[in-house]
Amino acid sequence: MAERENRRDRREREEAPEFADRLVAINRVSKTVKGGKRFGFAALVVVGDQKGRVGFGKGKAKEVPEAIRKATEQAKRSMVRVPLRDGRTLHHDIEGRHGAGRVVMRQAPEGTGIIAGGPMRAVFEMLGVKDVVSKSLGSQNPYNMIRATIDGLKQEASPRSVAQRRGKKVADILRKPEAAEAEA
Repeated sequence: MAERENRRDRREREEAPEFADRLVAINRVSKTVKGGKRFGFAALVVVGDQKGRVGFGKGKAKEVPEAIRKATEQAKRSMVRVPLRDGRTLHHDIEGRHGAGRVVMRQAPEGTGIIAGGPMRAVFEMLGVKDVVSKSLGSQNPYNMIRATIDGLKQEASPRSVAQRRGKKVADILRKPEAAEAEA
């Protein structure tokens, strides 16, 4: 029993400095009861290691800190890995969808920075993307915007993974069409 607790403590210590988190939204909800109103809080948090992993979570509680803690735990459990080009931008342009939310994300040259609206910016910063151009279309709900962004990022494929799937070399995948015609 003590060994299991030590393992868990060690795992928590290792995770703590590794992840950065960003509070995206807090929503205060009230329930009217006989004696007045009861307030609760819902938090939306994005967590990432700024090296290609990101996740989001929501938490609800009677107090704000507890809601944030719950959201952060859920975000750490729902992390996804995204391949980045040169560790700073996307490999290709992507469109993500969730409900009425639609987001368009494009790769950008070095020095562009993160051009994105609120919730999407938080996802890119926690992911470790430095250069990206994105636009949110449709829903302005932060929950749906983040879900659409994560959906799009899940679709991203690196040249290495595409080459492996096709059974080719990375150079064959990245070669320009003109070069292939000239060779043939």
